[in-house]
Amino acid sequence: IDDNYRTFYQIFVGSFSDSNGDGFGDLRGIIERMDYLNDGNINSGKSLGVQGIWLSPIFSSPSYHKYDAKDYYQIDWRFGEEKDLVELINLCHERNVKVILDLAINHTSTQHEWFVKFKEARKNLDTENEYYDFYSCVATEDRAGGATYQNIAGSSWWYECNFSGDMPELNFDNPKVKEAVLDVAKYYLDLGVDGFRFDAAKYIDYGYTKRSVEFWEWYMKELRAIKPDIYCVGECWSGQGEILEYYGAMNCFNFAVSQAEGFAAMAAKGLSLSSFTGHITSLQDLIKAKNPEGMVMSFLSNHDMDRIADVVKDGDPRRVKIANAMLATMRGIPQVFAGDEYGLKSSDRSMGHSTLRMPLPCADPFER
Repeated sequence: IDDNYRTFYQIFVGSFSDSNGDGFGDLRGIIERMDYLNDGNINSGKSLGVQGIWLSPIFSSPSYHKYDAKDYYQIDWRFGEEKDLVELINLCHERNVKVILDLAINHTSTQHEWFVKFKEARKNLDTENEYYDFYSCVATEDRAGGATYQNIAGSSWWYECNFSGDMPELNFDNPKVKEAVLDVAKYYLDLGVDGFRFDAAKYIDYGYTKRSVEFWEWYMKELRAIKPDIYCVGECWSGQGEILEYYGAMNCFNFAVSQAEGFAAMAAKGLSLSSFTGHITSLQDLIKAKNPEGMVMSFLSNHDMDRIADVVKDGDPRRVKIANAMLATMRGIPQVFAGDEYGLKSSDRSMGHSTLRMPLPCADPFER
């Protein structure tokens, strides 16, 4: 059996476990909760027994969600230091748990050094500057298509920013950009991480699936040359047809199982178990036709959507358990969002806030 067939647990770091009482989850908090996640004895029955951890972005960033890196080589100060990440990795490896980092490389923060230099080069029409073509950029009269753009103040240039004006899109037609984001991944592989979850995979070249896929095929080839057993999964929030296009490069999340109208929730509500099983079987066949080593990557919820306890009838604990049992036993690799294992809802009234992304309101949310 492929060693990558294991259950992964998604941790949105800032809302998981706070080790120092500042109201934000951190890496030290995860270290302190490892016995809850995996105590090192798969048969103890005293831990969840997770076999992999997916950490939301931990890089220095001006936002609460950290999907807009200001510096890929700096751990965000709220989460700790690089030594904490290394300690967590080593502890996980001692317990046969893999660690993957959430890596958003299609865009950065406007505060990133690359963008600051790019913006100045554009304002000064300094075409010799190495950062002049670092981000996707068009002239005023060229604004068209499905992408979103924002003006660089004091110039006639518009930079692409499909998620927010604070998240400029990198230009992957530039070989230096490709090498720069490859260096980021190499750095963390050298630190010991086992792979990555790639955010917004289809936005590498938005609207041009073939070109985005070609980038990921190149990128993954380079990473596998460094670490043949690397574990990676892409987020292509789209229809099944487009998702399958990326399977030549890497596994991708199966969105059809998740959310209120997803196959798992519908089956847990007693509506259609045959549709659920038929979907998984069909998808596995389609994936294998695209990539014989491809795997189904299913989940019930994540940080971008309502929790499974919100979408089954009245948060019925029995139905939540059914949904989680289906996830754990279906083909492929299940991804569990922290809190879903015990039926946590998206808005926990006892905590007075959203449990998806927001910082913790107390120093120890496990003691509730």
